[in-house]
Amino acid sequence: MYATTTAATTPKNIEQQVLRIISKRKAIKTTRLRRTASLSRDLRFDTVDLVDIILELERSFHIYVPDEVPFNTVGDFVRYVRAHA
Repeated sequence: MYATTTAATTPKNIEQQVLRIISKRKAIKTTRLRRTASLSRDLRFDTVDLVDIILELERSFHIYVPDEVPFNTVGDFVRYVRAHA
């Protein structure tokens, strides 16, 4: 059996979906989301925001995110989902 990559699972598409999920949380334009942006300092996300984003990522990508995984930047979310989706 060979795994095939569909348009929905390409790295660029995954990144776009992750950015869309993050941007919806506080109505931030996806163009404002830099991969190096600090979730707490730059985007003003609190713990509840991060939990909601994680839950939405788990639903959308059918993955599990353990509590101990640190997410400090937008790029942390993108890297984790790419590695586990």
